[in-house]
Amino acid sequence: MTLLDAIQKYVEGRRAHGVLFYRGADDLRYFAGRVGDVPLNTIRTAQVLDFLSGPRTSATTWRKKFSFMKSFFEHWADRGMLDALPMPVNRPPVPLTFVPYVYTRDEVRLLLHATSLWENSSWQVKKCARMDSATFRTLLLTLYATGMRTGEALSLTHEDVNLKKGVIHIRGGRYYRSRSLPIGPDLCARLRRHKRGLTKRPSKSAYFFVGKDGKALHGTALRVAFRTLRRLAGIQRHDGTSCQPRMDDLRTTFAVHRLTAWLRQGADLNRLIPALSAYMGQCGLVSSERYLKLTPERFRTPLNKLSPQHPKRKRWRDDRDLMKFLDGL
Repeated sequence: MTLLDAIQKYVEGRRAHGVLFYRGADDLRYFAGRVGDVPLNTIRTAQVLDFLSGPRTSATTWRKKFSFMKSFFEHWADRGMLDALPMPVNRPPVPLTFVPYVYTRDEVRLLLHATSLWENSSWQVKKCARMDSATFRTLLLTLYATGMRTGEALSLTHEDVNLKKGVIHIRGGRYYRSRSLPIGPDLCARLRRHKRGLTKRPSKSAYFFVGKDGKALHGTALRVAFRTLRRLAGIQRHDGTSCQPRMDDLRTTFAVHRLTAWLRQGADLNRLIPALSAYMGQCGLVSSERYLKLTPERFRTPLNKLSPQHPKRKRWRDDRDLMKFLDGL
């Protein structure tokens, strides 16, 4: 069997099981383009290593490419097409130093309130007059209430937002996984007001979030606008991290606030974390479980027992050293 035949059959098999596998298929074909359509059992470790160590390849990308290449060769080794895996030694995982920011509920309110200040700011008048404060506020509220990615929100069309049924349909999000999000009545009411306001726009667009000119909003300009909004709201990090709170951190905030509410209710997280993962469009449970590290509320019961409330004693949540320690667990 040649390499291209093996790749074609492997990709078809993955997609037959419901995996779209676009990125992996492209990388496997790129590998075949470098080594040629040679017999599968003639692939050598040096060829795989040369492919993995391409120019400007980060350690994280190297490990991702290693993972799907190993899965590809293991697939054919299990079927007797390879005597040994032509895989080099994997690189050690890269420690992640970036920690997303989790807004408090008061800070979310400050952001929403600051949109009226943002529209009247000199920066907005000069640089981003295309978007009004009502659209900005509704977009931020949608990100916080649903946990969707910014790009997913900007790609929403009128057909994707079914306010009668209270469902938002996201088509082809990250990993090309479409999903439907049920939303609550408060968000539905806000989105209805936003939709009625769109009738006053000069041009009609298929997109649900548009500027004053009726044209689609751009993610880069929106993130720049959010930095101004955050400064107007007076929100910044004080934990020594150079990266300031971002608009994308509203997604993390949604997950942490949801987990916190479940913990206070005594809910079964083993049952609800998979549901949260599916709602947020994630491929596995690991992505959702990492939000637990950002949820110190999971320690509330033992800490309250060890440190009962006292009118003259500082609350455990206000102890910065303790919170830093808990975040590192």
